[in-house]
Amino acid sequence: MKFAIVTGASRGLGEEVAKNLLDNGYNLFTISRKRKTNELKNLANENRQSYYHHSCDLSDLEKLNDVLHEIVTKLHKDSLEELLIVNNAGMVNPIGPVGSIENHDIVKHVSVNLTALMFIVNTMKKHINTERLFVVNISSGAGERPMYGWNAYCSTKSAVNMFTQTAALEADELNSNDLHIAFSPGIMDTDMQEEIRSSDQEQFKLVDKFKQYKEEGKLRSPKEVADILMELINKPSEIENGKVYRVYDLIK
Repeated sequence: MKFAIVTGASRGLGEEVAKNLLDNGYNLFTISRKRKTNELKNLANENRQSYYHHSCDLSDLEKLNDVLHEIVTKLHKDSLEELLIVNNAGMVNPIGPVGSIENHDIVKHVSVNLTALMFIVNTMKKHINTERLFVVNISSGAGERPMYGWNAYCSTKSAVNMFTQTAALEADELNSNDLHIAFSPGIMDTDMQEEIRSSDQEQFKLVDKFKQYKEEGKLRSPKEVADILMELINKPSEIENGKVYRVYDLIK
């Protein structure tokens, strides 16, 4: 059997990725702050796939640890051909230059964008036996260049890329079938983009540019990006382990 774990699946890219996985033969676990969506539940029933949802704020690492062990217990009941993890959940706040943001907001940001992701991958690798562990970490172009006001976001996304590359290196050295990639989805029409556009210029110097993206219709839909990612997931033999894939490079 094939199972997938998707974080942040209650809306946006995560929800569209979850739908695609159910349509492509995966049984599904979702983790997000919100309740399970009826659409995913109905789709799972139509496809005769298992679907489990766990409500959890990923900044609550103790709660996340409990959720992960619940998932491990359920997975131990099945013979696993593949476990796919799509670490999609993330946040852009706090936005603002160093010295203007609160320390507790930094802690929450790092927990959601980085520590939770590492917890999930580490726990599943430690406790689950599968023919292939396939990890997709959602990254960002912000992880490859500094941007004024995004010191937290750029730092965590850069760390996501390095974690991906290091995990892939370890997998190759250990001669395992594990795959670890990062996926940069570009600019999408999501709630996160609304948060970005609501910033003032003192917090984020490029706010006007992001408003322009919206006005000029340059934001891709989460569905379009999820479909591109699904094409990549469906070709594991062609994947370069540890690579940061960018949506722009995958558009035909």
